[in-house]
Amino acid sequence: QVQVVESGGGVVQAGGSLRLSCAASGSAGSINFMAWARQAPGKERELVASISGSAGITYYADFVKGRFTISRDMSKNTVYLQMNSLSPEDTANYYCAATVRGSNYWGQGTQVTVSS
Repeated sequence: QVQVVESGGGVVQAGGSLRLSCAASGSAGSINFMAWARQAPGKERELVASISGSAGITYYADFVKGRFTISRDMSKNTVYLQMNSLSPEDTANYYCAATVRGSNYWGQGTQVTVSS
């Protein structure tokens, strides 16, 4: 079993920054892929960014390109999401997922609220 725990959410003013962390533990073993997604009230969950476990190839949704940066510390099975230039539209519950041996494991999420 793999546990995924997010942290770092909070309330920030528009234009501000936050850094989210996500740690995978348990039988994490070799993590193939880690990603951040978000879900705002009344909306579907959407992929924000991802990073592969081996080559570190990153992907960003268009709406965060140039503002968010995903990075990882493989020794700690941890991935980070640096979020800059936040806007109220970024308000959502941010979830982390880890793909291990073909199975996806999600965390409980961390709330990010951006005030105008």
